[in-house]
Amino acid sequence: MTAMRMSSAAGWRATLAVVLAAASIGLIGCAGGPKDEFAGKSTDKLYEEAREEAGNGNWERASKLYEKLEARTAGTQQAQQTQIDLAYAYYKTNEKAQALSTIERFIKLHPSSPAIDYAYYLQGLINFNENLGLLGGLARQDLSERDQQAARDAYQSFRQLTLQFPNSKYTPDAQLRMNYIVNTLAAYEVHVARYYYRRGAYVAAANRAQQAVQEFQRAPAAEEALYILGISYDKLGLTELRDDAQRVLQTSFPDSRYVKDGFETVDKPWWQIW
Repeated sequence: MTAMRMSSAAGWRATLAVVLAAASIGLIGCAGGPKDEFAGKSTDKLYEEAREEAGNGNWERASKLYEKLEARTAGTQQAQQTQIDLAYAYYKTNEKAQALSTIERFIKLHPSSPAIDYAYYLQGLINFNENLGLLGGLARQDLSERDQQAARDAYQSFRQLTLQFPNSKYTPDAQLRMNYIVNTLAAYEVHVARYYYRRGAYVAAANRAQQAVQEFQRAPAAEEALYILGISYDKLGLTELRDDAQRVLQTSFPDSRYVKDGFETVDKPWWQIW
């Protein structure tokens, strides 16, 4: 009887060992992670699907396909086009940091690429849209602390495009955007100067107005900048500088509304420059 019990116990232990071993194998299989949905697809097929998704406006899906394609084609000619497409897909999904990182990598790695003019244009677009996308919320912020670096970065990209590739098909649009950026930056500086003046910070107001005049002489906002410069100097008792500012204002803008009405005519949003 004892021998039978021992044999039964041994058999039970053996069966348990087999079950545990099977369970371990199953767990190891599960730990392998999710299956790669792109496995088995050729690079041509991936690119075809990515283009199709992009054409249908499915930019998130397109970006995933381009990411996989970029990894597969690293070091090849196809990788260049993939990087540009991926940067644009990130741009369309509002992934600014990833879009900039991708296009900057392209510019660094492929400075002689036939698509380098478009790369500069896209780099400018990414920062340009970032700047515009924030305009609606700026009116509710302390604009004296607002950083305009995105607009300046966009301007530099567009400028590099227009200087290096004056005959590029992207240059005319880049030039229009550069003009807009200059006017926007000038209007911003004037807004800050007005902000300081209305709060009695006349030195700060004069400094910002002077900066606007020096940097953006041809921008429409230069007219108001000269006016603020003059009245800020007046508040500071700097009569000679006040007279100089007023003389330049009257000479440059003989029909200036600010000479007659002051700030009374300034009741539109600061960014509405026309």
